[in-house]
Amino acid sequence: MRTDMIESNNTKSSAPLLTQRYLRMVTKDGHSTLQMDGAQGKGLAYLRDAWGILMDMRWRWMMLVFSASFVIHWLVFAVLWYVLAEMNGDLELDHDSPPDNHTICVKYITSFTAAFSFSLETQLTIGYGTMFPSGDCPSAIALLAIQMVLGLMLEAFITGAFVAKIARPKNRAFSIRFTHSAVVTHMEGKPYLMFQVANTRSSPLMSVQISAILYQEQENGQLHQTSVDFHLDSITSGECPFFTFPLTYYHSITPSSPLAALLQREAAHHFELVIFLSAVQEGTGEMCQRRTSYLPSEIMLYHRFAAVLARSAKGEYQIKMENFDKTIPEFPAVADSKSPKRTAKEIRINGQHADSFQLSETGLTE
Repeated sequence: MRTDMIESNNTKSSAPLLTQRYLRMVTKDGHSTLQMDGAQGKGLAYLRDAWGILMDMRWRWMMLVFSASFVIHWLVFAVLWYVLAEMNGDLELDHDSPPDNHTICVKYITSFTAAFSFSLETQLTIGYGTMFPSGDCPSAIALLAIQMVLGLMLEAFITGAFVAKIARPKNRAFSIRFTHSAVVTHMEGKPYLMFQVANTRSSPLMSVQISAILYQEQENGQLHQTSVDFHLDSITSGECPFFTFPLTYYHSITPSSPLAALLQREAAHHFELVIFLSAVQEGTGEMCQRRTSYLPSEIMLYHRFAAVLARSAKGEYQIKMENFDKTIPEFPAVADSKSPKRTAKEIRINGQHADSFQLSETGLTE
């Protein structure tokens, strides 16, 4: 492996699906770029999952949909009130002195504008007192009841959607940040692929789990998925119980690792490593998820991350987020077969450099 950054864009890959204009299946902020064409019943599927569509919709479109739903509701019932007034013959009458043998269904609805105003007042229970339905007109009472029931259902749906969108765990996941690049560094003579993840809020996350999938396109156009194991220091439980400071995850690049051949510059294979993080919010107990991906050009060989943990003058831990995406090059040592090899050793706390020393070793090669 060479010491420069892998640049997959400069090599011609045999995977046509991943070498088009958009090389990435999952963006750095976790959104999928896959598009589905020619699917039958797509519109019906959207209608069946209207709630999920609203939750995934951007706020500006959500506000537009909600505003339009209210206006359409008012307009529909304004038309019905106008039709009722037309069928009852109320539009041409003098509502201050109607005939003795005529019952006006809704007082002072003499135009469509008045009908829309009455529909708006009814739904919002404004009650200005000028227009009101007559108790002697059963059609008006029935239409009033229908509008109130449907209006309450609409308001309950919109209120619930707003609360659910504001309180959903996805918003908490935005405070989880991955490093822009991953690095390949040597520790104790063994290569490791490493990336860091940070919780940018002071409130901790619990039960953090990491999974990774390696996507490669095969010659037949199919995407092959391979699981890649990452571990956190010496934690063997598979999850981190407490996430408040940046965590460094490792993958040991052994000969059996799916990344062993792909991380060589001579292997011109395009791949994408997608990282999935799930965690539990301490206050609510809800699960939040975050994703990112790394392309070959974003994996830096013979680099290590700069330290982000430090101590203040009072001895308190400080997190320097300005160093979060910084990497430091490490040049591989040249082995001397005639003399014991002197290998630099480092004491690390969760991947962060704390102290260093040298130890003479024999028979070890990188």
